[in-house]
Order: sequence, then C-alpha cells, then structure tokens
Amino acid sequence: MRVEADIDRIEAEALKRVGTPPDNQVQQIELLGKVMLFDKELSVNRNEACAFCHMPETGFTGPISELNRTTGSYPGSVRTRFSERKPQTHTYAPLSPVLHYNEAQGDLVGGNFWDMRATGRRLGNPAAEQAEGPPTNPTEMGLPDLACAVYRASQRPYRGLFEAVWGAQSFVINWPANTEDVCNNPGPPPADDPAPIHLNPVDRGRAAATFDQMALSIAGYEASHEVTAFSSKYDAVLAGKARFTPQEQQGYDLFRGKALCNGCHRDGGPGEDPLFTDFTAANIGTPANSDLPFYAEGVPDQRGYVANKNGSSFVYPGVGGFLGKGHPLSEPSAVDTRWKPLEGQNHGRFQVPTLRNVDKRPSPDFVKDYGHNGYFKSLKEIVHF
Repeated sequence: MRVEADIDRIEAEALKRVGTPPDNQVQQIELLGKVMLFDKELSVNRNEACAFCHMPETGFTGPISELNRTTGSYPGSVRTRFSERKPQTHTYAPLSPVLHYNEAQGDLVGGNFWDMRATGRRLGNPAAEQAEGPPTNPTEMGLPDLACAVYRASQRPYRGLFEAVWGAQSFVINWPANTEDVCNNPGPPPADDPAPIHLNPVDRGRAAATFDQMALSIAGYEASHEVTAFSSKYDAVLAGKARFTPQEQQGYDLFRGKALCNGCHRDGGPGEDPLFTDFTAANIGTPANSDLPFYAEGVPDQRGYVANKNGSSFVYPGVGGFLGKGHPLSEPSAVDTRWKPLEGQNHGRFQVPTLRNVDKRPSPDFVKDYGHNGYFKSLKEIVHF
C-alpha cells in the first residue's frame, strides 16, 4: 500500500538523522517524536504507526482517499476493528489550551480529541495526552498495556537518543519473561487483569513516566515547524507578501460576515494566532454516518472483543459522553467532577476543528471527509449543510 510505503520511507529517513541528532534538546525531542509517530512497531501487530491516520500530504489527517470516501474511519492494528470517528488533524493541535471552563462564555475551552477528553490537565499538554490514547485503544494500535509501548520502544534504534534526552533510567525496567507474548496479544486486557505486564511498583512507575515522555516527544514534533508551520497563503496575505484573488476575497468576506463562520472558526484577534477555531465544542446536527464499520462491530470479533455494544443504535455522545461516563475505549485524562453537571448541555457536541489545511490533499481527485464521523465528502457539502 502506498501509505505504508511512505510511512516506512519517512521513518527510515528520520532514523538516519538519529545517528547524528541535532545539537539542541528541543530539536532532539522533535526528532524523537517524528520517529515514534512513524513507528509501526508501537502497535500490537507491528503494522500501524500513528501516521497511518495522520500523514503530511493531507495536513496530518486521513491519507487514504478510498477510506475517506467510503468508511470515513480507519482500521486499527487489528484490521477488522474500526474507530467510530474520522482522524483529526495533528497540525496546530498542540496550540489548543489545557481544557478549562470559561465562566464568561459559559463553556468548556481546549483539550484534544473530538470529545475533548485529552484535557492536558495532567501533563499540561493536551496533544501529549492525545498521543497516549491510540497505543492502547483496542480499535486503533491495540496494545494491551501502556508498558508494551515502552517495551517496544526500548528495542528500537532511537533508544539511545531517547535516553540522552530523557535520562538513562527511561528503560531500566525488569521486564517479565512473558512480556513479548503479552504484548503480541491485542487489547483490551482482561477485566480482572487491567495491567497484564506484571511489574513491581517502581518499574510500573518508571514505565508510566517513560510513556509520558514518549507522548511529550510526539507532541513536540506536532508543534514543530515541520508540522505546524503557519506557511499558508493566508499567512502570506497577513504578512503583506501576497494578495487574495477576487474570489478568495469574496469568500473571506462571507466567512467573516454573512456566513458567520468566524463565530466558531475564529481567524484571530489582536495578539492571537489565526487558528480558525475557538477551541470550544458545537453541535451542528451532523447526520449519522451509516457507512461507519463501527455500527457492525456489535458482535464479538475473532478474539471475542465487542467494540460497539450498542450495535446499529450507537450514537456518539461527543463531549457529553466524556463528561458523563467517560470514553468507552480510552480515557487519557479523568473528567473533573465539577464539570459533570455540564453533561446534558454538551451531549452531541464535538470540538470545533481548525480550518487550517482543511483542503490540503495530494491530488485534485483525492477525497477528504469532514465532520467528526466523516459524513461529508467535500468542503462544498459541508458548507452547503
């Protein structure tokens, strides 16, 4: 597959740089984040990197036109398991603030993921907490224990650079003899054994700390100029280095005026970067996407896992679900109990996405999808909606 070949190529190019890394820690962290984002070994079947759903040519979102046109979501490391949502973009995601309640707006602001559940309140970085979700999500990278991601990373060529940046203690863990076997079995773990890599308390704490550092490295790469560049024509117009065409100017005037797009997709005010989002959540009435394979995942798969216990009646509750019962597949950050009363008013609301790179595609005939569930198959469709 083209995308898998591109992932392997980008990873190989990045690994060459690991041998002679940059001379400053910030760029070393960015390089670590890049090699891990493109590392298929960090999934249960060693076949799915984070980048499988987040590639540069589409603005670090879904890179497979046919999946975007049909299912709207992507298969995980266990290829028969699909998520219930489309991949969000990684670009500009690290600029989202830590999730908080804005009294003046009467609204939650910030976080990552469509349902804001990567709050950033534990690590001070929503993008890092988002990066901790997919590795142990059964419908995504599928590892049964976060310690498995650390174990796999300890065997990779970037281990030395990781230890140089984050400390020699990073992988000094007494791994049980059955670690390889446990990590080769897709999650979720058994209900009576939620951490199937049986580590002593010190090693468990070290694995958790290293997992955090892996995630912080990935967030560092996402925040780098290579990913979050502010290099669009819009930026050039702001800098006085380019001018809109008449049609572009007409669209921008509509965007900021009669069409009211700017009410949620803010293009920045004094002292603000133009990120084309206000970091809140909204319910615009996006229809259910019946093409999502997730609706058919209501029966046990070959390993007995039921991804969608509600079957065809599944309704993605959005932010309300996070505030209520939490997310059923992964929950990097526990909800603040003070926010639980906000569940009802947030039911069906989803994070307002940035519009940066919204139409970035490798070719004119490449299909991108829009909305949290990929229901819309073109910008024209969602604008008309």
